Amino acid sequence: MGVIHVKLRTLIVDDELLSRKKIRAFLQDHPEFQVVAECSDGEQAVAAISTHKPDLLFLDVQIPGRNGFEVLDALPAKSCPAVIFVTAFDKYAVRAFDVRALDYLLKPFNKARFAEALRRFRERKGRSKDVDHKQELKEALQEIQRESKDNERISIKSGSRIILLRKGLIEWIEAQGDYVKLHIGKESHMLRETMAAAAERLDPSRFVRIHRSRIVNLDHVREIRPLWGGDYSVLMRDGTELTMSRTYRTSFQSALCGEHPPAARTNH
Repeated sequence: MGVIHVKLRTLIVDDELLSRKKIRAFLQDHPEFQVVAECSDGEQAVAAISTHKPDLLFLDVQIPGRNGFEVLDALPAKSCPAVIFVTAFDKYAVRAFDVRALDYLLKPFNKARFAEALRRFRERKGRSKDVDHKQELKEALQEIQRESKDNERISIKSGSRIILLRKGLIEWIEAQGDYVKLHIGKESHMLRETMAAAAERLDPSRFVRIHRSRIVNLDHVREIRPLWGGDYSVLMRDGTELTMSRTYRTSFQSALCGEHPPAARTNH
């Protein structure tokens, strides 16, 4: 009798059609994986996981309905499949570690990185279920952190597109509800996160908070002028004028005296 090859049931969850097609295409090089369903939102994902009981789940983090972590929270612990997070947002790496995802693919990933994730899955599947898999994920997250630092980019989801922005090009940032607005020349881009989260991504020696709802890139500050009441006017190189509240004056001056001489930032 011939050898019976058991197919590994695989489910893809991503709201971007092109991303789902990419994963399907990459899986063609690994015929032991059988895609049993695709989902474009969190509600579909919870139902599909319950119905198909996949061995492996490719899961985007930011999806409509429920996000990736909420999908996992909705599943019984004993029936949760192995998870490979697939997303453009590296800020989720720590959360991925907390829920012991198998691996974490940062978009845009290539075939070699994809194959490495499948290798991790095969290794885990061959071990006892009570083995601690944290070290595997630590290594994956370290790789993501290196990629993020080397690229010095911020990924912004815009419809079906992923826009990659060099951090150094950002001139200033303002809070707008649940979003922050990134200003780059005459362009602006919306990013769904808080000001505090945006600040954590950026080099504090270059990006300084001047107001509870504004951050400026010191490289794009032209002049600082005192205003009545202890506030200051911050004039950007493109002519934009922003108000710096006195609460942030000390930290702003400290930043100027650190990486940049004050005169170079206030007189031209």
